[in-house]
Amino acid sequence: MNLHAIGAIYRFEMSRTGRTLLQSIVSPVLSTTLYFVVFGAAMGAHMRMIDGVAYGAFIVPGLVMLSLLTQSIMNASFGIYFPKFLGTIYEVLSAPVSPLEIVIGYVGAAASKSLMLGLIILATARLFVPFGIAHPLPMAAFLVLTAVTFSLFGFIIGIWADNFEKLNLVPMLIVTPLTFLGGSFYSIGMLPPAWRTVTLFNPVVYLISGFRWSFYGISEIAVGISLGMTLLFMALCLATIWWIFKTGYRLKR
Repeated sequence: MNLHAIGAIYRFEMSRTGRTLLQSIVSPVLSTTLYFVVFGAAMGAHMRMIDGVAYGAFIVPGLVMLSLLTQSIMNASFGIYFPKFLGTIYEVLSAPVSPLEIVIGYVGAAASKSLMLGLIILATARLFVPFGIAHPLPMAAFLVLTAVTFSLFGFIIGIWADNFEKLNLVPMLIVTPLTFLGGSFYSIGMLPPAWRTVTLFNPVVYLISGFRWSFYGISEIAVGISLGMTLLFMALCLATIWWIFKTGYRLKR
């Protein structure tokens, strides 16, 4: 394992956070703060408690997941797309670096940035609503697994995209709507039976449900199923990345 190569890629990607601080940290935090103000403070004052949890606190896990999913994908996809766009990917491919080391460097940096953002949003949420964390270790596990899994997914998108429109297509038109419809702002138990069945085909539901359980000990879906779905999606992403490097699919311009 070439730790120097992994460290070089990781440090380079992490340094972009300092150069794009407004875009990487400030903008997502401000957007999430607006959600807290509108949904948590304004609407929460007029809504009943959900499963014994105040509405403002109930939406905290969903909002953290919304930012975590989006930023994990964006960080990883931009991280691998720009070397392709600029042509510097050839330097990485010609270096004595294995595909595994490339993935660890890029995905590790993207996941690290997303985790930092998630923790900042959690700290920001405490300024607006009081909430507790019933199961801290599972909460941390779901946070890390989700960041790594969707950073892997973003890495795949960055390789697949050959222009900026495709780079934003999946996060904006697929992932964000699935997150909003995955129980971020409501309990899926409140839905009619037919719509609840349809909602169970949304993979984001399992992530949000498991993450919310780690906060309040409540979940519409068994925690084991939520964890299993997360691991399954991670395995699919890893298999896709292995195929990409094996075939050389779109690794170059």
